[in-house]
Amino acid sequence: MAAPKVAVVGAGVIGLSTALCIVETYPSCSVTVLSDQFSPNTTSDVAAGMLIPHTYPGTPIHTQKQWFKETFTYLFAISNSAEASEAGIHLVSGWQVFKNTPKEELPFWSDVVLGFRPMSEAELQKFPQHQFGQAFTTLKCDCPPYLLWLEKRLKATGVQMYTRKVADLWELHSEYNVVVNCAGIGAHQLVGDEKLFPVRGQVLKVHAPWVKNFIRVGDGLTYIYPGIHRVTLGGTRERESWSLSPDPGTTKDIFDRCCSLEPSLRGAQDIEVKVGLRPSRQCVRLQKEVLSQGGVKLLVVHNYGHGAGGFSVHRGTAKEAAHLVGECIAALQGSSSRAKL
Repeated sequence: MAAPKVAVVGAGVIGLSTALCIVETYPSCSVTVLSDQFSPNTTSDVAAGMLIPHTYPGTPIHTQKQWFKETFTYLFAISNSAEASEAGIHLVSGWQVFKNTPKEELPFWSDVVLGFRPMSEAELQKFPQHQFGQAFTTLKCDCPPYLLWLEKRLKATGVQMYTRKVADLWELHSEYNVVVNCAGIGAHQLVGDEKLFPVRGQVLKVHAPWVKNFIRVGDGLTYIYPGIHRVTLGGTRERESWSLSPDPGTTKDIFDRCCSLEPSLRGAQDIEVKVGLRPSRQCVRLQKEVLSQGGVKLLVVHNYGHGAGGFSVHRGTAKEAAHLVGECIAALQGSSSRAKL
């Protein structure tokens, strides 16, 4: 058969990295990215981009660890290259603090990040309201430059990108052999996934270049993540809220919570408020599906529903999605060679 045509729907970090993994693994494929929004207008552009995994109750821990490890290894190599600055990726050290000692003192990802250890008594004196903490070094991704870096890599390999709102995957069946659904929260409407729900996140991006270490409260609600140019302060987790409008009361609450951890933030300048809807479900939907209408079949690979943890696992899930695309292509080539017989 001619070069298989693959459409990737969605241009956030999941869509772009999935498209890149497909083209790297199967260079004979013709890959097109279709999305109604590209950077800087995606949910991924709002994300803090810290590699600290979110746990998915419906996914085996060994799978989540594998996704995280592959993502960490991939981004670590970029952070160690001449492209680190353009891609917006750097190492950052800091602390995760708890009011009480957590049940799990060693999270599943503790041996993937660098130098994971319990905090010393002296370090804990910085956080008088907290009794226990963990210190480690991880990777931070400044999301808008990273998305542009991925787009540049895709264009260099000949991938086409079009602004197009896909209302139904079926509208692509005459143009493409395989469709990859990386629509994020858009999958709620696109494929009618009732298990997918938004978790609204509001964050502040501030100018505070003296803040060099990340600080995160163990429940993941309050955090200070220094990036290359701005510090991200968070946050909120509002289930089932579809509002993209910033809430001034929430802005004040986030700022006060972060200042209680790092009082020097009172001097932060140039506060910008961002809102994003995390595409959440019990587990990431990463699977093949065959849609059929009137004897016509459309091969689909789903890769969405990463919730708050998309950046931490994006490369690992993209590699798995690319592998599923390969299985679809093999099935198509098998059926076309059988047709010739």
